[in-house]
Amino acid sequence: MSSNMTAPDRPTPRTAEDVSRRLLQSSAVLSYDPATEVDWDAPLPADHYGHTPEWSTLYGTPLWQEMSQEQRITLSRHEAGSVMSAGIWFEMVLQQLILRDQYMRDYTSAEFQFALTEIADECRHSIMFARACAKMGVPAYRPKRLAVELARLFKTVGTAEAAYGGILVAEEVLDVMQRHNMRGENVLDLVRTTSRIHVVEESRHMRFARAEIRERIRNASTVRRRASALAIAVTAYVIITNLVSKDVYAAAGLDTRRALAEARRNEHHKAMMRSSSASLMEFLGTARLLTGPASAVYRHIHML
Repeated sequence: MSSNMTAPDRPTPRTAEDVSRRLLQSSAVLSYDPATEVDWDAPLPADHYGHTPEWSTLYGTPLWQEMSQEQRITLSRHEAGSVMSAGIWFEMVLQQLILRDQYMRDYTSAEFQFALTEIADECRHSIMFARACAKMGVPAYRPKRLAVELARLFKTVGTAEAAYGGILVAEEVLDVMQRHNMRGENVLDLVRTTSRIHVVEESRHMRFARAEIRERIRNASTVRRRASALAIAVTAYVIITNLVSKDVYAAAGLDTRRALAEARRNEHHKAMMRSSSASLMEFLGTARLLTGPASAVYRHIHML
């Protein structure tokens, strides 16, 4: 039997259209309106974190041991706000990627309709994160200037599997982090609720992105596949290195230079990143998008 034939006893992989049809049904049954699901008027307990302490960039470092409980809580809220701001930034990029990809596609297809459903979800998520930052008293943290310009280029030229790969990278890492937040009894209810909403709805977006990647890469040439693999890895680098702004440390009353140095050496946080990326790396490997150069980038940012 030829190696590229499907074995008789194996189910035929679902196409993006099949997946989209099922996701549309799921969206109709299980979607949230953050305006009513989140209790925006509830007070924020002073002793609750902005995200689980274990996800802080300084958790487990000597500096963390020296910090007061108030500083740890303040840092966690600003880190959570920075991650939310990064989420808004990239959600704006991915909305443009999806619109451009779906431009003049078959409007009657489930794939086109779910793509627009995803954009509607992302609009609500961005507003939700913006309101959460304002509620926590956290500023709108911006990515580095170079990242802003690279993202501007990516949303203009990113196509097919590279675009959906970038979407998948952003969502997979946040998914694990937010699942921890959902279960954190010492985390603000505001963050637990927004995390739950995001996790439920983004699970559909990740399934859609995986289906699109499989379909677009199926008959791709070796050159295109390798180029896409590197483009996805570079996108991951830009996203991960801009999740937490350096300004969060000053907001918690810390010495920024020392905090940055200890964060870079933090083996606990590196392990958390590798753990949160395990499913993504497995998928990219299966899709033959985990090439040597791409793997080197993922190792550099501790995703592999």
